[in-house]
Amino acid sequence: MNIALVHNEYQQRGGEDVVFDQELHLLERSGHDVMAYRRSNWEVESYWGAGKLGLACRLTWARDTRREFAHLLLERKPQLVHIHNTFVMISPSIYSVCREAGIPVVQTLHNYRLFCPGGTFFRQGHICEECPEHGLLRSVLHGCYRNSRTATAGVATMLAVHRRLHTWTEDVTCYIALTEFSRSKFVQAGLPADKVFVKANFVHPDPYLGKNRDPKDYVLFVGRLSPEKRVSTLIEACTLLRNRIPLVIIGGGPERQELAQYIARSGLTNVHLQGPLPREQVLAAINKARLLLFPSEWYENFPVTIAEAFACGVPVICSRLGAMQEIVEDGRTGLHFVPGNAADLAEKLDWAWEHAARLRVMGKEARQEYETKYTAAKNYPILMDIYQRAMRMAA
Repeated sequence: MNIALVHNEYQQRGGEDVVFDQELHLLERSGHDVMAYRRSNWEVESYWGAGKLGLACRLTWARDTRREFAHLLLERKPQLVHIHNTFVMISPSIYSVCREAGIPVVQTLHNYRLFCPGGTFFRQGHICEECPEHGLLRSVLHGCYRNSRTATAGVATMLAVHRRLHTWTEDVTCYIALTEFSRSKFVQAGLPADKVFVKANFVHPDPYLGKNRDPKDYVLFVGRLSPEKRVSTLIEACTLLRNRIPLVIIGGGPERQELAQYIARSGLTNVHLQGPLPREQVLAAINKARLLLFPSEWYENFPVTIAEAFACGVPVICSRLGAMQEIVEDGRTGLHFVPGNAADLAEKLDWAWEHAARLRVMGKEARQEYETKYTAAKNYPILMDIYQRAMRMAA
């Protein structure tokens, strides 16, 4: 099959970028002719002064991208276009190009930005679904994107314009949601139920060390250090532990300095803030950990880190919330705790640390879950089925 993959990369590489690369390589290994069209949000740095107005306009309709992509479609003639992200530099202007060319479009829903300018359904420390319930103006009033009303107005305008153009309902042939939970949220917010299919992320190559895996005496957090990830809850839990459990935190983000100060004030010499690491080193750290901790308080779509932990045979303690509680089965592949409740997290972490044999069984169950659901081999036929559905729907 001749396929065009489209992705707007973020300045700080994250799960969406990893998923794009993995699906690109999966399709190429499977013998497909793949055209990868990429732009990067590092290009934003070239916009200064009055040029910022042009950036705000391209958020809604990037004429240069539209022309360039139209030319590529004529030249490469893909049978299907699979879009991962258009925010900021690509813009949704490319959807109508695909419609005019009669090419079906599949869109992966990595976040909630179609209905929430902030992309997370999370505001000021709590879940917020005001925009789908009451309108996009709520996001502007709260300054949900980058804590700026002006920046948020630009994103809200983009969403409003493309709603009026019916971009999301007519120009996209079908969507990929990453979990049943996120699918329910998108359908509830207004996407046509018959256009939204579920396909989880996957992990490739398999990072499992098997018998060579030698877990060390530490637990691990991997992720962006931002408010919705609630690393502060994790650090607070460490002050309440019965056991002196070493915690390694891998990641960067806007809360890094604040968290470092919190760790120092609390005298937590057993908590180590490492900063961001290359993916190979992250996987090595997961392989050696007893547990992965995931205290996030936004819905999450599909945290790749959890699938990576399962692949390594590492159980996960996560918030009992959204897709996390769907992916991690309480008592089998990990444990749930009450979101935001540091005392409950500390209790679960102490229990896990004191029950090493039970934890090893959970690790084996986690590995089985990976082999059953999250390998490239399991993912490929699901992706192909969605592609075939899209082509039939567009015929």
